[in-house]
Amino acid sequence: MPGAIVITGASSGIGAGFARRYAARGHDVVLVARRADRLDALAEELRGLHRIDATVLAVDLTDPAAPAAIAAELAQRGIRPAGLVNSAGFGTASAFADEDAARVAAEVQVNVLALTLLTRELLPDLIAARGVLVNVSSNAGHQPLPGLAVYAATKAYVTSLTEAIWQETRGTGLKVLALCPGPTETEFFAVAGSETFKVGATKSVDDVLDEAFAALDSANPSPVRTVGAANRVQGWAARVSPRRLRLRVAARAVGGA
Repeated sequence: MPGAIVITGASSGIGAGFARRYAARGHDVVLVARRADRLDALAEELRGLHRIDATVLAVDLTDPAAPAAIAAELAQRGIRPAGLVNSAGFGTASAFADEDAARVAAEVQVNVLALTLLTRELLPDLIAARGVLVNVSSNAGHQPLPGLAVYAATKAYVTSLTEAIWQETRGTGLKVLALCPGPTETEFFAVAGSETFKVGATKSVDDVLDEAFAALDSANPSPVRTVGAANRVQGWAARVSPRRLRLRVAARAVGGA
């Protein structure tokens, strides 16, 4: 039986999608999120469909102690992870001067600190298992986004960190991927309280997962997979455009001046 895959943000959206895909491939899964009722329902579904072991860890990743607590719980249960999918995250949409400070702190904690520290906690096991690390970033991380400043900045960090880990672990057998979807049919926009993020075509969760696994299953995967041809072109244009032009275009795209 393949090793266990730890998945954060597993109660809905892309995280739940990864859990279903990995369970269908015969992996045990560890489902991590705040909403225990949703995790329990998903775990029961996966056990029944695929006869795998699904472990539920109801954890709030806004708690700075959460990554160490997850690692300790895995060790106590004798679970040595072969994979980690950091899918938990959320965004806020407004001018930076108008952002709620507590909400920004939680956003950085979940999107950056929890992801970073959980990856560090589990990375030795992932390398030993010649497993997989997927960090769910965003197309928004390819450029600064006025009006979505904190969210875009956190995702730029996620992509950068993942690329560095990809290089550091080359030759170990570990597969490392920064997955960068654009707008996706999830609860993301409701949580953000705005549809400002809906720039470009909206993809289904299955569309995103198809591209993720196509990248992971390839013989020599790139460290970054941006979902959708149009988003890939947009990301390339953002990298080569002059900064002032890039910022003006980005501001207009999300409804700014």
